[in-house]
Amino acid sequence: MAYKRSPLMEERMAGARERILLAARELVAAGGYRNAPVTAVAAQAGVSTGLIYRHFPSKAELFVEVLSAAVEHEVEILEGIAAGSEPAPQRLRLAITAFVRRALAGPGLAHAFIVEPVDPEVEAERMRGRRRFGDVFRRLVEDGIASGAFPAQDVDVTAACIVGAFTEALVGPTAPSRQAHRDEHALADSISAFCLRAAGG
Repeated sequence: MAYKRSPLMEERMAGARERILLAARELVAAGGYRNAPVTAVAAQAGVSTGLIYRHFPSKAELFVEVLSAAVEHEVEILEGIAAGSEPAPQRLRLAITAFVRRALAGPGLAHAFIVEPVDPEVEAERMRGRRRFGDVFRRLVEDGIASGAFPAQDVDVTAACIVGAFTEALVGPTAPSRQAHRDEHALADSISAFCLRAAGG
């Protein structure tokens, strides 16, 4: 007869998995991927390294899931803004400003997710996340074109350029060697204004 876990065991396993993911996210936020070895994740989560590998066959797969969850959360926020009733240029500005301010509030995690060297599997997930961000901005640009607020243009290229612009602009301000920016609100406004001009707003 095949072994079947009890409901209590399933609950404990699920709880351990969530603790592992949370611990990995906290360590990445504090010091990047390099400072989050499996042994440190295990210690932070209060589990054995063996248990981590029962849930995640490799460190890369663990970080893929951490990144995927973070991207999902950011996309939900962006989609909520994009679904608003404001004119498309205003929604575009609000979405970019929200992303930039959130990144500046959690610079360690943002830097790791934007630019830190990672395993190929994590890089592939990072690119998938950028495409998902791009989907949101493509729809906003399409709305702007339909309303006459933006000129006709290649919406896929514009969306990719917008995502590339605001992520690249955050590399320095979120880097471990960063110096405190004099005015984070001004930085967010500058980045969003540039992206709005790029769309023709």
